[in-house]
Parts: sequence; C-alpha cells; structure tokens
Amino acid sequence: MLKRNFVMNWIHALCVTALIAGVVPKAFGQGGNNNDNNNNNFPVAGVEVNAEGVLRVRQIDANLINSQRQAAMKSRKGKVQTSPMRKVSLNRLEQAVADSLAQGKNLTPEMLVMAGLTRVEYVFYYPETRDIVLAGPAEEVQFDAMTGRWYGLASNNACVRLEDVVVALRTFGPDGKKPGMIGCSIDPTQEGLVRYQQFYSQLGGNVGNLDLTEIVRGFRNSLGMQTINVFGVADNTRFAQVLVEADYRMKLIGIGLERPLPTMKPWIDRVRLGGAANALQRWYFVANYDKVLVSPDGLALKLEGQGVKLVGEDERVDQQGNRISSGKVDKASQGFTEDFTKKFEQIANASPIFAEMRNLFDLIVAAAYIQDQDFCVQANWDLGVFGNESILPVANYSAPKQVEPAINVVRAGSTFMFPIGGGVQVSAKKILSGQERVEDSTVQSTREGASAPTHLAEGQWWWD
Repeated sequence: MLKRNFVMNWIHALCVTALIAGVVPKAFGQGGNNNDNNNNNFPVAGVEVNAEGVLRVRQIDANLINSQRQAAMKSRKGKVQTSPMRKVSLNRLEQAVADSLAQGKNLTPEMLVMAGLTRVEYVFYYPETRDIVLAGPAEEVQFDAMTGRWYGLASNNACVRLEDVVVALRTFGPDGKKPGMIGCSIDPTQEGLVRYQQFYSQLGGNVGNLDLTEIVRGFRNSLGMQTINVFGVADNTRFAQVLVEADYRMKLIGIGLERPLPTMKPWIDRVRLGGAANALQRWYFVANYDKVLVSPDGLALKLEGQGVKLVGEDERVDQQGNRISSGKVDKASQGFTEDFTKKFEQIANASPIFAEMRNLFDLIVAAAYIQDQDFCVQANWDLGVFGNESILPVANYSAPKQVEPAINVVRAGSTFMFPIGGGVQVSAKKILSGQERVEDSTVQSTREGASAPTHLAEGQWWWD
C-alpha cells in the first residue's frame, strides 16, 4: 500500500527526440575494397528520415549487434595497431585523401577513422615541418555494419571519424569566422503545448476512469510533431546526426526505455509527483573539461577530464504554450543528471553514441584552437579538399526537421510531468577562454617529446 503522501495513478509522458539517417557519401563508405555497392547506404542504427524530413525510429536487436560484433572480433582485426599516443598530421592526411580521390579510389579505413584514434587529447603544431597534429589514444578498429559505426576492438570505444573532423575544421576555418554555440534541440511547438494544456484541462479528475491507451493517444495527438533544430553546423551532416542521436538516447534512458547499466536509476524511477501539473523537465549536454592546458609558446593544447556533463532545469508552461524557466532543478532530475554524469564512461561504453558525441566536443575545441592560433595560416594550408564540399562531400545526409512524440506511461495519479526539452550545447570560445584554461609547460614538453615528423615515408600521415 502506498504511503499517504504518494499520489495514486500517475502518468509520465515523453516527447521523444530522434536519430538521423541519410545517404553516406561515396568517399566515406565502409572502406576496405573498391566495390561501390558495399560502400554506400549502409544502415545507420535505429532511424530513417523521409523526404519531408520526418524521423522514424527503427529498432535493431542489441543482442544481434553484440553477437555479430563478437564474431567480427574473432575473425578479423584492423590494420592499425593499438597505441597510447598516436599522432595524425591533418595536412598530410588531407594530401593523402586528395591523392586517393584524384585517382578515383575510396578512402581507406585508416583514413576514415583517423588511424584508429578513439579520442583527441592533444593539438600540436610543428613550425619546422608545418604539421598540424591531432593526438590521442588509438586502437585496432572494426566496422559494425548493423549500426554504421567504427569502434576500437579492445575497449569498444567509438572512433574519431574523418568526416566529423572535416566538419569541425570547416566550422572553425582559416577564414576566421567564429561560430557561437554549437548543438541541437528537440522541442514541442508552442501550438502543441497549448493543445496539451487544453487536453489536460478536459481530463479533469477523470484520469483514473479513462482507458490508458486513450489518454496516451490524446497526449500524442495534442502535442503533435516536435521540432528539431541544429545550430552552429549544417543539419545535413553526420556531425549533426550524432548530436541529435545522443540527445535522443539520453532521454530514452531518462524515462527507462533504455537501461545501459543495471545500476543506472532513471528519472522515471526517482520522480515524486505532487508539483504543478504543467511542469516540464529539461535535460541537456554541455562540454565540461577539468582543465584545458596550453603551452607557453601556444604550440600545444591538452584536454583533460571527461569532457561531458548532463544538466537539467525545470520549466513551466502557461496557457499560451510559453515555456518559462524556473531556474531550478527538482531532486529527481538532479539525481538523474548527476548519476548520468558520474557514470558517463560506463554508459558511453555500453552506448557508443555518447562517446561519439564526446569526440565531437573534443573536435570542436581542437578546431577552435587551431583557428585561434592561426595554425592553418602558419602552415600555408587552406584545408585543400577538406574545405571543398564538391570534392569531399560531408553535407549530404537527410536533414531532420520534425519527429513524432513517443510516450512511456506508468500508472500512479492525475499529475503529468514531461521531460520534454533539452539538447546539446557547446561553446568553444567559452571553453578556450574560461577558468579551465591553464598555461602549462608540461604540454610543451609533451609536444617536443613527440618529435616533429621529419623522417616519415612518402604518403605517411600518422605515427606513434
């Protein structure tokens, strides 16, 4: 029997965000052979986007994915070996890519996954050779055709992707244009929230007497389609896909539709109702580094810390459908966001999309630092084919605009709370100029210890 201060029969509803699928550019096929039929239009996990930009979620059996992954690990390994510190020269890689495209060849798997990088921890510039370098841990890699992802065989960490690097470099290009916030949001329309309020009022005190399916259908119809916004980068890129999918998966975890960890208690298991009937919960990812270390000479940068934090905020909806921030976070939402942040590494290992999102955070900061320090100008590099969409297309995915609401329902009362808003927000300018930035001579020593690539073979663009 429930305690008296608990409300009987309550309903939780979630207006779902969504993933993105699209056409894979020829240059960014699976790699490994020159058969175009094997290199285009491979499935992107869990979604499809129609011609009108409406997203539909497709389900893929996680057990099937895992079994195929295990089989792949036993039968095949990538050409790139594991390394605690791999260095990738961006301008040498660009030249290798340009040569491959000029010869009509597909890009190699090593190119597609940045020689197996699973995270970008350093940015180096070597004036003597004019190399702009990204560095970090790397692994042997494997392509998962079920999800369209590359991952490290040893750790299952998501790999850094070349097409995401290209998007980041174009966003913070040599032209000096500095974008503001980069990210995404998936939100109900104001008209939908007005209809929601009207439907809620019509229910009155009859919730316990109505069929649950009828209530869910009423909420779904009243809320209508949700709007997807991507800002700072083109919405028809894989870069945008990762941001939106991460937002979607996070919300599924929040309402208990996905359980990546047995010890992860979702918001829906924490919440205690009794507040205002129009209460909304807003959750969104932000970049969060412990330190951003910069060498005294400015030629090196190191990112330290997890890099990702989930935060929340309460909102209210008035009769006109306006969302009003309360500036507060309820205990259930706070507990969920803090637990998610604390267990991020474990969650990212179980759900690689979050590791992919973090890779984008790292790339945003790295590209912004390259721009701030004028490394491209110093290297006399205009990005070459990396800056040419007609030669190296990255903005040819189907751009999502709307998504239907999905609802998870639990009986227990007549109050309604919605984790309805959220998204992803990254400000490179804030990160590079904030209190996390620290001048540190050890980063300079690390760059110097890595040595300039003066003895690489012709066409070689990475080294350990």
